[in-house]
Amino acid sequence: MTAEQIAWFGSVAAFALAMAATPGPNNAMVAASGARFGVSRTLPHLLGITLGFPVMVLAVAIGAGQILAATPWLHTLLRWVGAAYILWLAWTIARPHPPTESEARRRPLGLLAAALFQWVNPKAWIIAVSAVVTYTGEGAPLAQTLAMAAVFGAVTFPAVLFWTIVGAGAARILRTERALRRFDLV
Repeated sequence: MTAEQIAWFGSVAAFALAMAATPGPNNAMVAASGARFGVSRTLPHLLGITLGFPVMVLAVAIGAGQILAATPWLHTLLRWVGAAYILWLAWTIARPHPPTESEARRRPLGLLAAALFQWVNPKAWIIAVSAVVTYTGEGAPLAQTLAMAAVFGAVTFPAVLFWTIVGAGAARILRTERALRRFDLV
């Protein structure tokens, strides 16, 4: 591996870590899920993000970004669907709900749902487009794009795992339902 390639990988990894570790819809969702369901039950959600986002990066590199640029109505539709979904998730986390039998049946977001969520996550779109524009050139070799997606996958899992552990730790500290509700609202 050349010094230039090492520098490229380091730069991509630093960017990916900064983007994956900062607050956003994915991290808020896994922190809340970690608090409600624990780390082990939230693992499918983590894997969905970890697999779904690199697939999105590949799709953007292949041309999804160009399709959205060429069809403004589709871009607007995705923005509205994403905003509505994020608001719905925020409402389900924040609304008062006494523990009932249906509470026991609640379950964390699964692998497929978390992977598909990336497509309506505004932060994911911004990161994917920024990464493709910054780290691949026009006509970039497929190997470079695959390497970038792999770096995102490798960096994303520890970042979302950290947020899940923070949520699970907060649940241990916030033992009452009222305290846990306050955490959800934050």
